[in-house]
Amino acid sequence: QVPLVESGGGLVQAGDSLRLSCAASGRPFSNAVMGWFRQAPGKEREFVAGISRSGGSTSYADSVKGRFTISRDADRVTVYLQMNSLKPEDTAVYYCAAKDTPWDYVVRRQNEYAFWGQGTQVTVSS
Repeated sequence: QVPLVESGGGLVQAGDSLRLSCAASGRPFSNAVMGWFRQAPGKEREFVAGISRSGGSTSYADSVKGRFTISRDADRVTVYLQMNSLKPEDTAVYYCAAKDTPWDYVVRRQNEYAFWGQGTQVTVSS
């Protein structure tokens, strides 16, 4: 069973917006650090955004700063990635990840995350 399930991907035009969602499947991640990563064709998977357990701290890749916003709902069950002003170079499979930790901080390194979703495709046409 996949522990995390992403949704909200699709095909959009440059300048459009999308909101990705990440929900837990089988166990809650309300006390986990969460992150979004993406992998474009022929490239390595890269960090996009991260959020702390409480939701009080966030971090973004320079390439998406000012355009993307990561958040989690009040129950800290679902994590979102609001993507505005999309560009063709944002085309990728987007993955949600979770890390159990007692600390309230943001994790950018993907090898620290133990739980992953299967990904959702985002395609931005020019």
